[in-house]
Amino acid sequence: MATLDGLVDIDSNGNPIYGDSPFKVSKHHTFVGSNATVVVPIFTLTGSVMITRIWGEVTTNIGVNHTAASFRINDQTAQVYLTAVGGVALSAKKAGCIVAKTGLVAAAAVLIDNAAGAIAEPTTLQTNVFTPVVVTKKTAAVTQIEYRYATTDTPTTGAMTFYVAYYPLSSDGRLVAA
Repeated sequence: MATLDGLVDIDSNGNPIYGDSPFKVSKHHTFVGSNATVVVPIFTLTGSVMITRIWGEVTTNIGVNHTAASFRINDQTAQVYLTAVGGVALSAKKAGCIVAKTGLVAAAAVLIDNAAGAIAEPTTLQTNVFTPVVVTKKTAAVTQIEYRYATTDTPTTGAMTFYVAYYPLSSDGRLVAA
């Protein structure tokens, strides 16, 4: 007779956790930045989590000057980038475009533009399109994931819905909309 030894992780409420990213959170944001570098808090972190995917979907066409788009962590003292600080330009992008973290921290976020048919696939070095990263909340500080961009519009326009899929690593590991 075969013996099976199953491992099922549970969350802080005792519920089973299945898959590599069983939790997904979203946050909608309308851009109003005016001739500045703008930081948008999108998710608040507790404990430690493995972010398996983080991306944004353009839901309302973006203004003509929306550059240096990137994702970062802010613990109110230090900012640690999840994608390269130089970012990617999203100027005049239409609803339906996607911006995502698909590489290592040193790589810029990637634009998946719907101006023509587009695909995103792993490079020969990757095993997934998205690249996971582990993040931990700073003790006694509000720690957030932010979307950062620059604009010279006065003001800029457009909107995005941001998403994060994650797996909790600590008993209090959680991301919520900021």
